[in-house]
Amino acid sequence: MSADVELAPSISFEPVEPRRRQADSVAAAALRYGSLIAFAVILVVFSLAAPYFLSVGNIGNVLGQSAISGVLAIGLTIVLIAGGSNVVKGGIDLSLAANMGLSAAVYASLTQLGYGDVVAVAASLFTGALIGTVNALAVVAAGIVPLLATLAVMNVVAGLELVLTQNTVLPASTPLLSMLAASDPFGIPVLAYHLLGFTVIAAAVVQYTPLGLRLYAVGEFPEAARAAGLPLRRLLAGAFIASGVCGGIAGILSVSYLSGSTTGSGEMLLPVVVTALLGSVFSRRLVPTVTGTLLSTLLVGFLVNGFQLLNISSTMVSGVQGVLILIVVSATTLLRKQES
Repeated sequence: MSADVELAPSISFEPVEPRRRQADSVAAAALRYGSLIAFAVILVVFSLAAPYFLSVGNIGNVLGQSAISGVLAIGLTIVLIAGGSNVVKGGIDLSLAANMGLSAAVYASLTQLGYGDVVAVAASLFTGALIGTVNALAVVAAGIVPLLATLAVMNVVAGLELVLTQNTVLPASTPLLSMLAASDPFGIPVLAYHLLGFTVIAAAVVQYTPLGLRLYAVGEFPEAARAAGLPLRRLLAGAFIASGVCGGIAGILSVSYLSGSTTGSGEMLLPVVVTALLGSVFSRRLVPTVTGTLLSTLLVGFLVNGFQLLNISSTMVSGVQGVLILIVVSATTLLRKQES
């Protein structure tokens, strides 16, 4: 071979994997911080269109109106954490809204029969816990997919509510309900403080205790959790029972807010699912968190409130909520697939 033969220049290719990881990190950051930016944009737009929007009274009103859906969404968040965020095969509880309706009906029925707040509260919490136990047995013991199990329980519970109330509103008035329905001297509803207090307690337990860490391990890394000796079935069952108790608590708050039971509890299901799923985009690792659920509760609450102040049709709210579900579920699913 001649020594003066010119060699072809070497061609270097940039590794594909680092570029892919960089793109994934950019997408994850966009999803995370984009949600906060969207939240800020919504607040700015509505505050410009309706000057009363960011007043103390209206903020307190949003917190009060969001208390019921927020408590339900936190219950669903606990199930999402323990069961995994795959809403088809993982954690989901579609019976929460019906649970709230039946618990509220039980509370109102007992007060009409002359029982006091202590008995009514205990019965409502027991009703919620019982529904959660049925879900736990169906999912953990019978092995039914949570989506189908909780859907079946939802229909049964909704039927029981109709039987109990005869599809009518049962009025209720007690000292406890009056206290919960009141407002402080600044015009902020007491329900707003209950939402914040409940969130603090739930976040402290779920995000900062060994029990909460075990729930995350069971939901995100079930095989590793099983190898570590964690009681997967017991923890998942406990999550469904805790979710049921949240339904009972929401039922009590609902009776105080509406001064009686409600026949429209099924309408709460979509906002609750939207709130719980949207909460993951407010966390650093795109996983469900209680604090993220509170932020998503406020986002949905301010969105609904802004539409009301601007006299925009409520059907638009349902459409926006459906779009939010599609965006969040699609984006988080794609990112997790890329990470795996």
